[in-house]
Amino acid sequence: MKRTALLTLGLLLIGATIATAESKKKKEEEKEKYVFTELKRLPATSVKSQDRAGTCWSWSTISFLESEIMRLGKDSVSLSPMYVVWNTYDGKADKYVRMHGQLNFGQGGASADVTWAIQNYGIVPLETYSGLNYGEKVHAHGELDGVLKAYVDVIVKNPNRKVSTAWRKGYDAVLDAYLGEKPEKFTYKGKEYTPMSFYKEATGLNMNDYVSLTSFTHHPFYTQFALEIPDNWIGEMSYNLPLDELMDILDKAIDNGYTFAWGSDVSEIGFLREGIAVVPDIENVETKDAEIAKWVKMNKTDKQAKLAEKPIAQKEITQEMRQEAFDNYETTDDHGMHVVGKAVDQNGNKYFIVKNSWGDYNKYHGYLYASYPFVAYKTTTVMIHKDALPQTLKDKLGIK
Repeated sequence: MKRTALLTLGLLLIGATIATAESKKKKEEEKEKYVFTELKRLPATSVKSQDRAGTCWSWSTISFLESEIMRLGKDSVSLSPMYVVWNTYDGKADKYVRMHGQLNFGQGGASADVTWAIQNYGIVPLETYSGLNYGEKVHAHGELDGVLKAYVDVIVKNPNRKVSTAWRKGYDAVLDAYLGEKPEKFTYKGKEYTPMSFYKEATGLNMNDYVSLTSFTHHPFYTQFALEIPDNWIGEMSYNLPLDELMDILDKAIDNGYTFAWGSDVSEIGFLREGIAVVPDIENVETKDAEIAKWVKMNKTDKQAKLAEKPIAQKEITQEMRQEAFDNYETTDDHGMHVVGKAVDQNGNKYFIVKNSWGDYNKYHGYLYASYPFVAYKTTTVMIHKDALPQTLKDKLGIK
């Protein structure tokens, strides 16, 4: 009996030791993972999902403008990205035909598409126009995209040897069939509006207040140019600033209450589904050469899993690195997002807090943390309110 009791006690002690060791190991592992302390997070509407449609440019810029509405002291409202998409697709088709098909035609776009559409056609609340008129509960534009492209390509081929007066009506009928007819009037909170009166009376927005910024050396600094990316079909003009000045503006904008729409390349290995975007400096990670060799042999999935484990050394981004990546097509216009704040990890590294349009897809519930090196390296353009710029810079650029 005594022997049995001693054996039981020994097993309990062994079990407790193992449990303590496992608990300690778990705490150490958790300590190594990314731990973010938010420095500032500005108001934003709920996270939405673009689903299976390449319309991030509309969702992200609309989210940015929704935050602007709140910053301007108006009531929070979710606006309709698909109302913007209808008008943008219509405008893009007209230009594609006029350019004899020598223009990028697809789902992609830029922040300027949104301000252009609102300036010309107004805007409506999301509850007024969902853009789901084709038997789907989520946005899925594969078929629509294919139909629209085939349609305009036929017009460009000009089979009648003269472009008819009917093609725009037919094209718009396709948009109506898939996205729904645009509302001419609607009631919101007991008041009747048109899309244009809603923009001018209810939102407090002025599309002329928003500017696009970028940073490349193939054009002179402190001038404007249309960034040479396929989705810039509208010819959005961006103010070209030195990289350190651009990053300083973005950093201080958050401090001063301004969010911004962010265009970026997200094809980099450091853009992780876990909600982190970094630029790993593998060569300078404190590890043995043998472990670096293992890294080189890893596939992309394993590498990204490794990057998600804990903060690592990141590359120091220069103007030259940024330009080279753009020139050789390593930096492309992949995705639009909305930057709403900033944070630091447990090592003091700085990150922007980014609202995405992929729904509630990670432990940050649809948000991600993009390191300052990642933003410096992979930004194509940002859209921001002109008052987020220092007055001296506005004067230098001729911004009123």
